[in-house]
Amino acid sequence: MESTMSVEVERKFVCDADIQKQLEEMGAVCIGQKQFQDKYFDTPDFLLTLRDVWLRCRQGCWELKCTTVTKAEDRVGEPQKAELCSRYQEITNLSQIQMKVREFMKEEFTTQRCSFTFGGEGDESGVRVDLDQADFGYCVGEIEVLVPQGEDIQSALRKIEKTAQRLGLSGDQKVQGKMDVYLQRYCPEHYAKLLSAYIL
Repeated sequence: MESTMSVEVERKFVCDADIQKQLEEMGAVCIGQKQFQDKYFDTPDFLLTLRDVWLRCRQGCWELKCTTVTKAEDRVGEPQKAELCSRYQEITNLSQIQMKVREFMKEEFTTQRCSFTFGGEGDESGVRVDLDQADFGYCVGEIEVLVPQGEDIQSALRKIEKTAQRLGLSGDQKVQGKMDVYLQRYCPEHYAKLLSAYIL
């Protein structure tokens, strides 16, 4: 049986020591107590939470909460009450959660990658070069050396520098990654938020 989606309207408040007694005096009945652990998930660049979308696993059950109205719509009618409350669509059906997450993560692009490695004992041994062509017109390359944890990275930095020189690369300015450029071009508001949050 497919579960129906529900909208959770809530207002948060700070509990004081007398709140349980006050609820009982008002006629409320305690229907149980439990302890649970929530694990929240997002993409590395916060595509979900920056849209007020909250994906969590609570005691092994997946839940997705996303806003049902825009902030402007929330102000229509009784603005003071609307600002105190939040409204979230709560989805617990796994296939519906997957569909909704894909909907919010439209910032997808395809990358064509061509990879090169250097063998032998020379200055470039163990160096890998990836050339990435994104389908939105941005091309970026990477020079990479894998170093086991705890080992000296200076030799890797020297290899990368030597390879860069041989490729004719100059300049000390950091080059943006594909996702940075994509967000800057197509999601400037999101990009600005990530900058202001010191994520990018």
